[in-house]
Amino acid sequence: MSEDTLLRHDQYFFQALMDADVARLDALLAEDFVLVGVEDGAVADKTALLTLITSGALRFPAIDSFPEEAVVRRIGDVGLVVGRTGMTFQNPDGTTFSAGSRYTHVFAADASGAWRLISAQGTAIKP
Repeated sequence: MSEDTLLRHDQYFFQALMDADVARLDALLAEDFVLVGVEDGAVADKTALLTLITSGALRFPAIDSFPEEAVVRRIGDVGLVVGRTGMTFQNPDGTTFSAGSRYTHVFAADASGAWRLISAQGTAIKP
């Protein structure tokens, strides 16, 4: 997978979150996917994330990313993207909050050769 392909997969993830596209997320995320949350460091697996998105308990009205700033590396069958986002989250009651973050996304080729996001961790950037 080239750097451009890794960045495209990164953007697919953000777009699927904004679109609440559970089918696309299901296809992109590895079965053992792990997410470490930006705001509180909470850990969620694939099922938990998909459930939050499906139920509307977690919405992403806007995600600004900056692929031109990303550090992209490939080591064998693993690709890493370290980047920056500005995200707007919407709670079930309609209230929103925003956070800037640095993130690390880890992609790996599965047995069929398809690239899956296996881990995502965000760290809040304090104003």
